[in-house]
Amino acid sequence: MLKQKASPESVILQEKEQESIAQLAQILSRESAQLKLVESNGKEIIIPPSVYKLLGQVVGAMASGQAISLVLHNRELTTQEAADILNVSRPFLVKLLEKGEIPYIKVGSHRRILFQHLMTYKQQRKVQRRQLLDQLIEMTEEAGLYEEGI
Repeated sequence: MLKQKASPESVILQEKEQESIAQLAQILSRESAQLKLVESNGKEIIIPPSVYKLLGQVVGAMASGQAISLVLHNRELTTQEAADILNVSRPFLVKLLEKGEIPYIKVGSHRRILFQHLMTYKQQRKVQRRQLLDQLIEMTEEAGLYEEGI
């Protein structure tokens, strides 16, 4: 079995597609809608709920002007791809890897990070930031430096 090298491909809405995408987003936003694909021979296939939900998210993001990239959960990322996803420099990411904050494997001399491990780290970092922000707000309120209504 051939192993495909999956590179995240970004899809950006073209101007000529805007109206169609907006209409599709409106249809997909209706919870009661049930979409079907119709083959050239007329055979109809109902779109499963999981695909419907994903399609709605993708089309909604496109309708609001965002670029879309799909990455498989078990995909191995290069250090540069992982750094780009976290919006950090590659050397900073390598330091995180060497400190053991994100699991990785070595393929020859190259480090590879599983997408799911990177997303776990990203979520943990988000939670930690929220906790630290809450603590900072609490300290500011206790010190009388934060007043509501200002």
